[in-house]
Amino acid sequence: MPGVAPVKGRVVLLDEVGGRRAAALMVDGRLEDVLIDPPADAAPGVGAISLARADRPLKGQGGITLHLGDGLTGYLRRARDIAPGDTFWVQVSGVSEPGKAIPVTPDLIFKSRYAIVTPFKPGLNISRSIRDEAERDRLLEIAHESRAASDEYGLIVRSSSEAVEAGELLDDIAEMCQAASLVLGTSEGEPEWLLDAEDAHTLAWREWAAPDEVIEGGFEDHGVLDAVESALATRQALSGGAYAFIETTRALIAVDVNTGSDHSMAAGLKANLALVRDLPRLFRIKGLGGQITLDLAPMPKKERRQLEDAVKKAFRRDGADVVVAGWTPLGNLELTRKRDRYPLSDVWPG
Repeated sequence: MPGVAPVKGRVVLLDEVGGRRAAALMVDGRLEDVLIDPPADAAPGVGAISLARADRPLKGQGGITLHLGDGLTGYLRRARDIAPGDTFWVQVSGVSEPGKAIPVTPDLIFKSRYAIVTPFKPGLNISRSIRDEAERDRLLEIAHESRAASDEYGLIVRSSSEAVEAGELLDDIAEMCQAASLVLGTSEGEPEWLLDAEDAHTLAWREWAAPDEVIEGGFEDHGVLDAVESALATRQALSGGAYAFIETTRALIAVDVNTGSDHSMAAGLKANLALVRDLPRLFRIKGLGGQITLDLAPMPKKERRQLEDAVKKAFRRDGADVVVAGWTPLGNLELTRKRDRYPLSDVWPG
């Protein structure tokens, strides 16, 4: 479009849309991810921590409902040794559909750009993505110097900490330890929220480390708004002329793959692989999770293993929490993906 400046390299843009903070990650001009704060009346997002009170067990499901802060209801799947009336800390672990209880976990984590502090789970770990042994030894030595090196707090040093100066890493860990201490200092009383979920700008700083450039504002000038509009569309173009339709229902997400104008013998496999390569990015931007059914383009059964391996590799590289359930009798591939953010179509103004 005329007037739109190309964005080269890995660029983070921080802006506001509809009066709410938003962030976009562009890589060589293509939208890789977008974040936006949910409306003020939305339930607390992933990472928020509440002092909760157990309500009633759900027989046959192995879970229990909880009273959370602000009169909200939570659902804890693992409820062994928890009795109605017990008070304890929980952290929002996923996004629920409207009208449903908020999924929570008692396993608290305090996550920052370089480190994750885990109360009550002592131990020091370095991300496996850091392979240089000398660097791993350096980071382990720094970790032992931190406040997290205790019997109460555990510490995971993230891959983004590679080559980070000791002082900066220690400050980052200390900030997370302080946040943990503040939360754990409130253990009695009525249910209340003790820690808010991070806003879009903070989350972008935490998860999109080492950008080539950070731009304040610029969504319109750099094509972010147009890219989001395209990502929200049901029809998505794929490489090689193929395309897919991604549609959501209350029960599941349906993805239909089409070969387009390619009528060769390998057209089905090529179209399906093109989808797999782009599916993690599309789901990430759209904020989609839950049960997923891939209605793939026709291809021989002998190629299913190749495609299934490609799906696992693509999502593993993306870092998403995805389980490949397998093939249905009709030849569809079923997956599940954790709901870790609100669907973009529900929170994007427009």
